[in-house]
Amino acid sequence: MSPNYDVVILGCGEAGIFAAYELTHLHPGLKVLALDQGQDIYHRSCPIVAGKVKECIHCPVCHTMCGFGGAGAFSDGKFNFTTQFGGWLTDFIEPKEVMDLIDYVDSINVAHGATTQCFSTATPEAKALERRALAYDLHLLQARCKHLGTENNLRILTNIYEGLRDKLEFRFNTEVTHIAQADGGYRLTTASGEEISCRYLIAAPGRSGAEWFSNQCKELGLELLNNQVDIGVRVELPASVFEHITDVVYESKLVYRTKQYGDQVRTFCMNPYGHVVAENVEGINTVNGHSYADPALRSENTNFALLVSNRFTKPFNEPYRYGKHVASLSNMLAGGVLVQRFGDLVGGRRTNEHRMSKSFVRPTLTAAVPGDLSLTLPKRQLDNIIEMIYQLDKIAPGTANYDTLLYGAEVKFYSARLQLSAELETALPGFFAAGDGAGVTRGLAQAGASGVQAARAVVRRMG
Repeated sequence: MSPNYDVVILGCGEAGIFAAYELTHLHPGLKVLALDQGQDIYHRSCPIVAGKVKECIHCPVCHTMCGFGGAGAFSDGKFNFTTQFGGWLTDFIEPKEVMDLIDYVDSINVAHGATTQCFSTATPEAKALERRALAYDLHLLQARCKHLGTENNLRILTNIYEGLRDKLEFRFNTEVTHIAQADGGYRLTTASGEEISCRYLIAAPGRSGAEWFSNQCKELGLELLNNQVDIGVRVELPASVFEHITDVVYESKLVYRTKQYGDQVRTFCMNPYGHVVAENVEGINTVNGHSYADPALRSENTNFALLVSNRFTKPFNEPYRYGKHVASLSNMLAGGVLVQRFGDLVGGRRTNEHRMSKSFVRPTLTAAVPGDLSLTLPKRQLDNIIEMIYQLDKIAPGTANYDTLLYGAEVKFYSARLQLSAELETALPGFFAAGDGAGVTRGLAQAGASGVQAARAVVRRMG
C-alpha cells in the first residue's frame, strides 16, 4: 500500500519548521504533513504570560513548550553562529557545512523580519574581555550572536507560518502515541486512534517530547546514548553589574572548571535587562529567562543560568528522570520555583518573605517563593555554583553581592542521542532525527540547521 504522505514531520519546533520550509522550497510537489501536540502560532497563550494566573496550572499541553515554534517561540531569540556550543552537529557533519547551514537558516529568518545586527567576540573590546577573563581561569567562548528579542521572535515565526501554511498540511492538537515500521515506510498512531502512513519520517519532537521519543526509539530497537544532564540556578542581579560585558558580546558564554571538584560550570542564556520566567517541562516547574528587544519592555536586571554539567556512567541511564527529580524537590518545597538571596545561601539561612523584602534586587519572577536551595540541589552542584559566583565577581564585581538572587532549579535536559549518518538518518532507512528533542542540537541555530539537513536528504532520495 502506498504511504498516505511522502513525508511526515513529527514536531513543529525550530527543526521541524525549517525541515518543512526546505521540503516545500526544494520539492513543492511533495505531500508533507507536520504534526504537533500544541497549538498553531496564533493560539499559543501561557496563562502566566497572559497575566491570568501567577503560578503554573499544569495545562494538559504546555503552551510555552508545545506548538508552532516549539520551546524557542517564547525564548528571547538568541541565534548563535558557532559550532562550539548549541549542539553536536559537528559529530555528524563537517564544521564548515554546519556553519553554511546556520547562515542559510539565518537568511530565511532575515527574509521574514529578523535583524541583521550581530554581536561579535572578534572586536577589540571583546578580545580585551577574553584576556581579562582568562586571568581568572574563565574561558569566553567565541561566537557571533543575534538577539532577535522575545517579541520579534514571535513575529518572525508568525511570518514563516503564514508562508508555509498553504504549502503543506499542518495538524495541531495532535498527539502521536506510537511509531512503527510499516509498508516500506512508517506508521504513526495518534491518541485518537488514527493511523498515518508515510514514506519518510523526520522526527523533531522538541524538548517537551524528548522522553517520549527516547521510549519510541527503544521500542524500535535503536541504540541510544543518554548520559548527561545540566543542573543549576538562574542568577538575577542589577543589569549594571554585567553591563560592561553584555554591551560588548551580549551572550557571554563563560566556562570555568572548579578547583574543589574539577567540574565544569558555565553561564548560559544571558538576558540583559530581562525577566526571569517559569516554564513547565512535563509537569515539572523549572526556571528560564527572557529578554525583549523593545526598551519599553525591559527590566533593570540581568539574568543568566549557571549550569553544572553532569555525565554519568553505566549502569545509570536515566539522566532525564534524574534532572526532573531534582527540579521536583524545589516544586515540593515552594509549590513551583524557589528563590534565595546569595548571602542567605552562603550564610546557611533560609530566605523568607521578610528577608526578601529587604533585598535591593527586586525579583522579576514575583511568583517565585523564598526558600533554601541547599534543601533542593545536591551539595556538589551547589558548591560548584557558589565557587563560580565568586569567580565571576572578579570580572563583574557585584556578582557575589548579598542580594544577588538565585532561582532554582534550572535544569537543561539532554535528550537521548541516536547513532546518525551525516544526513541525520537513523539506522532505520528513511527515518531522520533533528533538533533538541532528538539529542542532536541545543539552540535555535543548530536546530534549524538540522531540520534543513534532514529535509535535503529526503529531497535527494525523492529525486
